[in-house]
Amino acid sequence: MRIDIITVLPELLESPFNHSMMKRAKDRGLLDIQLHNLRDHTPYKQGQVDDYQFGGGAGMVMMPEPLAVLLDKLKAERNYDEVIFMTPDGKLFDQKAANSLSLKKNIIIICGHYKGIDDRIRQHYVTMEISIGDYVLSGGELGAAVVVDAVGRLLPGVLNDETSALFDSFQDDMLAPPVYTRPADFRGWKVPEVLLCGDPKKIDEWRYQQSLERTKERRPDLLNEQ
Repeated sequence: MRIDIITVLPELLESPFNHSMMKRAKDRGLLDIQLHNLRDHTPYKQGQVDDYQFGGGAGMVMMPEPLAVLLDKLKAERNYDEVIFMTPDGKLFDQKAANSLSLKKNIIIICGHYKGIDDRIRQHYVTMEISIGDYVLSGGELGAAVVVDAVGRLLPGVLNDETSALFDSFQDDMLAPPVYTRPADFRGWKVPEVLLCGDPKKIDEWRYQQSLERTKERRPDLLNEQ
């Protein structure tokens, strides 16, 4: 999978993709992440990529031409399944979206800044708009990192145990059950006996019930959506 990220601050994204599972995915040739500094592709002097908005108002807007120049260049090199714009008014990112994107081959992610990007880019280039929550960040880089991490870990071969992702929270519209490890008795706090019984069927039933109860308590909205 290849993900091209357009940003004015590529240094913000260097660390998140050079550690842990994202580094493993890249080292194994499963994920190719390319960072593109938008300022390197603007026809304007001194790397200008933003300007005042028409009609007045506070805040600058990312100009259409630098984005169009870079997008045209990338799209001429290969076909892209999605051109994603990270924006607070996009569709809320969830596990289903991550699952769907993990099946794609080539993706572009545009990181907005200032008051956003010229809407003509959204109309003519962007195919998907994503938000990671109902709040505003100073730029789209952190949101892009979240999306890439959530998608990248689902690629076959990234996780040492690929079945692990199947039991993540939200994969089946429920939260994950509680988990325990050694020692079985820590300060008098004991692991539930069922997890020590060695009966896979009983353990699966217990985990399902725990997931159901935890979801009812903490995120009943997930059950209402089913």
